[in-house]
Amino acid sequence: MPLNRDFIGRTAPAGEPIEVTRNDIRRFATAIGDSNPAYHDREAAKALGYPDVIAPPTFLISASTGGGSGGFILDPELGLNYALVVHGEQQFAFHRPVQAGDVLETVTRIADIRDAGRNELLTLVIEVTSNGEPVATVTNTIVSRGTAAPKEA
Repeated sequence: MPLNRDFIGRTAPAGEPIEVTRNDIRRFATAIGDSNPAYHDREAAKALGYPDVIAPPTFLISASTGGGSGGFILDPELGLNYALVVHGEQQFAFHRPVQAGDVLETVTRIADIRDAGRNELLTLVIEVTSNGEPVATVTNTIVSRGTAAPKEA
């Protein structure tokens, strides 16, 4: 069953803000094998001009997928069967690095739903802020496998 194109342009907040701690950043950096001192040591980050440790760019994957992507993913009216979903691509446009002490809030917009052969591509644009200050724009494209409407011959 095809995705509901009426969802294109809708926006929704993700819910609870995400409080970023030094430990969150260190654990994430360690998990991805990134030993950059600015991710692990406050003094190293300060020497680079940051007030505290900063997060690796991909740290925002967790913030941009939390809360069910603005609640859209779980909305039955969208028609997305999560069992048929695979990750397509992810892009980050940063206004500044995520840092310890940030309280991240996200608003998700469904930017597009389009066919790609038998599949559909759902593009989500997530605006990430901390205390009202822009942090990043995350664009996430997911693939809904085999749900495109059949083409008439």
